[in-house]
Formats: sequence, C-alpha cells, structure tokens
Amino acid sequence: MSRPHLFRARDNDEHAPVTYIELFFDLVFVFAITQLSHLLHDHLSLLGALESLIVFLALWWVWIFTSWVTNSVDPERANVRLMLIALMVGGLVLSSAVPGAFGASGLVFVLAYCLMQIGRSAYMVWACWGMPGGGARNFTRITLWFLAAAPLWIGGALLPVEYRIPLWAAALAIEYTGPFVLFHTPFLGRSSFRDFDISGAHMAERCALFIIISLGEAVLVTGASFAELVQDQATWAAFLTSFAGSAAMWWIYFDIGAKRGSRMIASAGAAVGLIARNAYTYLHMPIVAGIVVTAVADQDMMADPARPASAAYLATAIGGPFLFLFGNQMFKWATAEVRFPPLSHLIGLMLLTALGMAAWLGGWQQLTIGIAATAALIATAGWEWLSLHGGWQRWAPWLGPLFSWIPRH
Repeated sequence: MSRPHLFRARDNDEHAPVTYIELFFDLVFVFAITQLSHLLHDHLSLLGALESLIVFLALWWVWIFTSWVTNSVDPERANVRLMLIALMVGGLVLSSAVPGAFGASGLVFVLAYCLMQIGRSAYMVWACWGMPGGGARNFTRITLWFLAAAPLWIGGALLPVEYRIPLWAAALAIEYTGPFVLFHTPFLGRSSFRDFDISGAHMAERCALFIIISLGEAVLVTGASFAELVQDQATWAAFLTSFAGSAAMWWIYFDIGAKRGSRMIASAGAAVGLIARNAYTYLHMPIVAGIVVTAVADQDMMADPARPASAAYLATAIGGPFLFLFGNQMFKWATAEVRFPPLSHLIGLMLLTALGMAAWLGGWQQLTIGIAATAALIATAGWEWLSLHGGWQRWAPWLGPLFSWIPRH
C-alpha cells in the first residue's frame, strides 16, 4: 500500500521548513552533548579521548540520519510525529547511558542506539513501500547496513570491556562507510543520490541548528561553572575569555559559511545529495567536536585559571579550536566553489599550532592559553569578515593595496 501522505509536499522553491517537532526532538541532543562533554572532562586521557570519540560518532550518526529522514517525511503527520517521539525516548535512554557507555551501561547504550537506527530505517521502508522512485529499496539497503554492524555493537557490550573499543570502532567503520559506497548491498545493488528526496535548504538549516545546540551547551557550561566559583579577577577573565571564544565560533560559522552553504545546496539541483553527504553529513562532525572539546577546556580554565597547563588541558584548549577551524575550512571550501580553502582559516590553524608549541615549551598558565586560543579565533573571524565584506577599504583604505594579493576568503 502506497503512503504518499506521510511525505512532505514541497513548495515552489523545494524548501521543507523545519517543524516544531524536529526542534523538540533536538532537545534530546542538548542533553546528549552535555553528557558527552562530561564524559570527556571526567576522562581526560588518550583512552578517554578515544572513548569519547566513539560515543560522539554514534550520537552524531543517530542525529544526522534522523535529519535525512525528516527531510523527506512530513513531521506534521501524526504517524511521523509518533515515530519521532519514539526516537526521543530512545535518545533519552541513549544519552543517559553515555557516562557509563564503557562501563556498566554499555549494553543499554548499544541497545538504544541499534533500536533507533534500525527501527527508524525499517519505518522508512514501510513508509516508502509501493511508492515510485526506489525509496523502499534504498532504505532496505540502509537497514541491512545497520543490521550488519549490530552484532559488533552488541558483542562489544557483552564481551569484557577491553573488547569494546575495537568492536565498536569496527561497527562505526561499517556504518560510516555505507554512504561512501552508496549502501552497496548484494542482490540489491547500490543507491543513487536520486533515491534521496532532499531539500537542500532544510538540510542546511538542520545542521546549523545543531551547531546552535553545541554552542548553547558551551555557553551553559560557561555560565554554570562561573556561578559556582569565587568570582575574583582571574575568574572574571576566564569567564569573559570563554564566552568570547563561543561568540567567535558563532561568528566564524554563521556570518558567511552557513549562509553561503545554504544558498549553494538549495540551488545544487541534481548534486544536492552529494553536497548533503559531504559538506553536511561528514564535514560538520569536526565543527561540532571542536565546540565540545573547547567547552571542556573552558570548564578547566575557569576552575583554576592560574594553574600551569597540563598536556591534557593543552590538547583540549588548542585542539578544540583547531578542530572547529579545520571543519569550517573544509565545509566552506566544499560549498564555495573556489580552488583553495579559506586563507583566513589556514592562517588561524597555523597560529593555533604555533601557540600550542609555545605554550608547551613555555609552561603557560591555563588562562594564558585560553586567551591566546580565543584571540586566534577572533583573528580568523576578523580576517574573513574584513576580506569578504570589504572591510579593508572601509576601515583602513590605505591597507587596500597592501593586501590586494590576499584571496578574498
């Protein structure tokens, strides 16, 4: 039986607006990002970083695949709303199990994850059944890919904990390979981007909202940490540095990149699926990860601004902004149709690398490193804004000839 009533009716611009139920669903991932931040903060080591990375990749994969689905189906339909509400319940269980994912809550984490991924994909097989365009076959392939990874997830949860990282990493490797090979499946062939009924503007808006969620969690950590501390001069400096860093991240992503990416994917035509996969499904991951890692560093910086930086703190304070800038650089390169990535971001990455080396050799305090990393983000945002908005000529006309050789991005 065909169920076309469950799918969105596109307007003349092929724009699928973000609905309130989608925003309600995203609230679960505010909690998930907070839990992930706490997991990394409480396990600041190479092992802890690897565990946090695996959890992050799982959380992102649940969210982004759900965003692909709600890009096609109509969340205003009661049937679809109930599916999303069921996913919210699973997401709350999944998020609650994050702190103990590599401990006693491993099986709960895995069962919630697998049920969400397989259940949502199986729902789409049912919703697409009988409709033209190959949607049911496409989501059958996706369901089979998730089923292929499920034994590794469950095996990692049931076997001794030392097997958890390799088995879960293998499961993620299978799942993350799927889109690259277009879910090639024996006897069913492979998908094509035409099999995905994608609104580019909707995908861009959904990913931008996830960036807001991540930045909101960072601001929440800043405010909550500041409220619990003795508010002396050093703490105030750390507080303002932390907030300035979040504001700079917002500026770097939203001032130009988000708008330009949205315009490009909305007008991409037959290439919309390719851009949605590359620029939004994959290249947004380091952006979100960078925000989370930076929030962990900010929490430590405010707790003791004058403490000499440890290797773990230095890795988060420099590594977080580095990940964020790298992700933005690749995202903007993929959506700008230019030959080279943004020079402003490349300079920012080089500056962060130099600051990290200087801080390590010089034994800098945590606040000093935080201020330096935030300054690098502000410098990157300023360079890009001045370059692309004609600021060199507006604010200092005499700099125009001097900087005429610089690419305008």
